[in-house]
Amino acid sequence: MIKPIVRFAPSPTGYLHIGGARTALFNYLFAKNTNGKFLLRIEDTDKQRSTKEAIDAIIQGLEWLGLKHDENYILQSSRQLRHKEIALELLNKEKAYYCYTSQEELDDMRKHAEKNGKIFRFKSPWRDKIMSQKSSVKPVIRIKSPLDKEVIIRDLVQGEITVKSEEIDDLVMLRSDESATYMLAVVVDDHDMNITHIIRGDDHLTNAFRQKIIYQAMNWEVPEFAHIPLIHGADGSKMSKRHGATSVIEYKQMGYLPEAMRNYLLRLGWSHGDDELISDEQAIKWFSLDKIGKSPSRFDFVKLNSINKHYLKKTNEEDLFLLIREFLSKNVDDEERQRIIKCLKFSKEKSSDLRDLANNCEIYLSNYHRPIDEASASIISQKKYLLIEIFQLLNDVEEKNFNHDYLKEIFDKFCNEKLIKLKDFGPLLRIAITFSQSSSGGIFDIISILKKEESLLRIKRFIPQDLM
Repeated sequence: MIKPIVRFAPSPTGYLHIGGARTALFNYLFAKNTNGKFLLRIEDTDKQRSTKEAIDAIIQGLEWLGLKHDENYILQSSRQLRHKEIALELLNKEKAYYCYTSQEELDDMRKHAEKNGKIFRFKSPWRDKIMSQKSSVKPVIRIKSPLDKEVIIRDLVQGEITVKSEEIDDLVMLRSDESATYMLAVVVDDHDMNITHIIRGDDHLTNAFRQKIIYQAMNWEVPEFAHIPLIHGADGSKMSKRHGATSVIEYKQMGYLPEAMRNYLLRLGWSHGDDELISDEQAIKWFSLDKIGKSPSRFDFVKLNSINKHYLKKTNEEDLFLLIREFLSKNVDDEERQRIIKCLKFSKEKSSDLRDLANNCEIYLSNYHRPIDEASASIISQKKYLLIEIFQLLNDVEEKNFNHDYLKEIFDKFCNEKLIKLKDFGPLLRIAITFSQSSSGGIFDIISILKKEESLLRIKRFIPQDLM
């Protein structure tokens, strides 16, 4: 049995779109599931729009997602002579012809059809003319689409679809400047790369019929097609920037983990029972094209955040620290690193993304401070004398005893002596230490991580000099 070979073939005219990322993922998983190959082809024949920066962005996006392609990637532009060779071969086989219809004539025909409320389908007057009947117009090469036949695509996702040949025009394969069109180039490249399955968005479904005609004209084996429904926004319209980020790298910058994105994208249009949290190993084992749905899926940030939170909680603290470093406001020293790693044990339980997690870790940086809100300032003002006593209490504790249990013990004793409860000074202490009433983590855990010098420094900021 021939092992499947699939490809991801983006155009480098911008970033790696979230829809393209899912297409790449489905190709990757299909290849892994079948012990096949996952290839990458950059379709850069549009010289005006294709850029090196866009190619780099696509590669970067795939690398971040962990979708490693087999073999070196192919630039479609490097194969232009091969594309022309096939167009000329089809011409010699009389499966194609030179068309001398000018662009002006085409425009006039299109306008005439629109004026009469008809769908414009071009029928070239040059299809059956002999070579001696030429024009001054530089010609294009068009395929001879079959007449009075049906073109059938047995799609592995969409099912069997039939189109009458009269609905398919004689598409241009080679432009007048001898550059290949997308329709020809993609067929030649897929054939030469031995692609067995073409898995792509269903916006390419109509292309499949035209491309099949070229395969058959060359007597080449037609690959299997699997056209995936597109990703829509929450409102049901095609995913766009108004629904949120559409670039894969934007999700990295927003603090999402690649394994969470893989899991989430997998569930957009594919399912395995009611399973929501699917590991990479399970995804490879379970993936099959027959489990892809026919309806568009809707992008849901709530579900993505939930999945990302799950993977954050599973990640060990050392690895999490490496991931959140770029989101911190400064480069950290070794002492700050140790503090953050300790706090991650409980901070990661409540955060939904790396950016949020890093923000919660900011309070463990040395000399950290920020303005407090009016409500917090009022609490400090009303209880400044109590804050002085807390400062003195902590100042008397030896550095070696700055741990959760000992701190709880001395504060319990403090409460008994003062006939008060923790809730009477807890918010005060939290504001003094974290500059907020809502920071995550128990206050004794936070103080024990910060240690004596940093804790006293922060409390002292809120005590008037004349009272010290």
